[in-house]
Amino acid sequence: MRDNLIRKLRAGEPLFPGIIGYDDTVIPQIVNAILSRHDMLFLGLRGQAKTRMLRALTSLLDEYRPVVADADLPDDPVAPMFRQSRAIIAEKGDETPIRWIHRDDRYQEKLATPDVTIADLLGEIDLVKHAEGRYLADESVMHFGLIPRSNLGIFAINELPDLAPRIQVGLFNVLQERDVQIRGFPVRLPLDVYMVFSANPEDYTNRGRIVTPLKDRIGSVIRTHYPRTIEESMAITAENAWIERDGQGPKVVVPRFMAEVVEEFVRLARTSPHVNQQSGVSVRASITCMETLVSNAERRGIVLGEPQVMPRVSDLANINASCRGKIELMLAEDEQGEDKLITALLGEAVKNVAAKYVDVDELDAIVQQFQGGKTNVEIGDDIASEDLVASAEKVRGLIRESRAVCAKAGLPADEPAALASAAEFILESLYVNNRLSKYTYRGNTFYKR
Repeated sequence: MRDNLIRKLRAGEPLFPGIIGYDDTVIPQIVNAILSRHDMLFLGLRGQAKTRMLRALTSLLDEYRPVVADADLPDDPVAPMFRQSRAIIAEKGDETPIRWIHRDDRYQEKLATPDVTIADLLGEIDLVKHAEGRYLADESVMHFGLIPRSNLGIFAINELPDLAPRIQVGLFNVLQERDVQIRGFPVRLPLDVYMVFSANPEDYTNRGRIVTPLKDRIGSVIRTHYPRTIEESMAITAENAWIERDGQGPKVVVPRFMAEVVEEFVRLARTSPHVNQQSGVSVRASITCMETLVSNAERRGIVLGEPQVMPRVSDLANINASCRGKIELMLAEDEQGEDKLITALLGEAVKNVAAKYVDVDELDAIVQQFQGGKTNVEIGDDIASEDLVASAEKVRGLIRESRAVCAKAGLPADEPAALASAAEFILESLYVNNRLSKYTYRGNTFYKR
C-alpha cells in the first residue's frame, strides 16, 4: 500500500476518485497514516463516508497477488509465514500450486455487534481436527477467524465501540505485535494485515466505548466531517442519488435552485438547536430527499402525460417521509412537531436560496396585484406545467421574472416546466419574506396579499 501510494503521489494520480470534499482535510491525514504504516480509525458522525473510505483503501493494493493455493490462510509463496505453507512448499518445491487473488478479495469487513466473539475474529481450536491426532501446537488444528484469513490484505471493523470490551482486548496483540494467540496455546501467527476501523463519537457514551489501551495502539485517528459547501453537497447528491431514471417515465430535469434548496435544508438541520447534533444529519438525508423530490415530479408527469417535468416548490411537501429517522429532535415530540420543524427548515432554505436569484424588494409590482385577493395563482404538485404558466401569465411581470430566474439557473426560458418551477419559486420566496400570504383549498395552494 505504501509503495502504490508513493507511486500515485509522484504521478499526480487521484488517490480516491469519487470521494468529494475531503481533498484538503481527510485525505492528507490518510496519506500520512499510510506512509507511517499506521492502523487507522475513522471517527465521525453518521453519513460521513467512513465505510466508503475504508473500502476505497483497496485501490492502493496490488491488483493481483499470488498466494499458496492449498493453504488455509493466504500466504506469500516466496516468503511463507505459516507452518502449513512452508510444509507445502518444502514438499512440492517449484511445483507448488499458486492462485492469484484480486485486491477486492483481499478486503474483509466486519460490523461490530455485541455478539461478536474472539472465535469470529481470531479463531478457535477445532476439536474434530484435534481428535484426529493432531497436536495443539500445530496450526492445522485451528479453525481460523476473519483476521488471519485477511492476511496480505485489509481487515476493517465498522462501529468499533459496539464491540464488547473483552473482545477489544483480544485485538491488542494483532495491533501491536501483528500475531495471534488462540486459547492460550503456543500457536503464533505472524500476520501481514492492515487494520482499519470506524466509529461514531456518540457511541463513546451512548452505546459503548473504545477501551483506552486499544485506542493507544491505533496509529492514527482521522476525523471526518460533513460537506463544507453547498457545491460539495450537490456534487455528492448528484453522484449518489437516483436522479437519472430508467426512461419509462417522463424526463426529469432538476433546476439548480431546487437542488440548492434541498442541500440548504439539510445544512440548516445540521445547525438547528432543535436537532440533536450529537447524532448528526446524514448525507443520506440529502440523497433520499432529492430522490423523493424527483419521484414526485415524475409521478406528476406520468399522471398528466407530460413528456418533461421539473421539480417545483410544491413537491417539497412530499419529502417529509424521507427525513423521518434521519433528523433526530432534541426533545421527544410527536409526529406533528417533527413535520413542523421540517416545514420551517424548508421555508428558511427557500428564503436563503432565493436571495441568490431574486430581489424581493424589486417585486412590489407583482405583490400589489395580490392585494385583496384579486389575483389568484393556484399551485400544487398535481397541476400541469402549462396550466400553471397560463395562471402565472395573469400576473404582470411574473413570467418575466421567471425567465430571469431560468436564465440564472441555466434553464430554457421557453420551456413550460422550467417556467412553472421558477414561478412557484418566486411566489414562495415572496411568501417566506412576508410579502405574500397563502392558504390551502382542496389540496392546492393560493397566494394572496
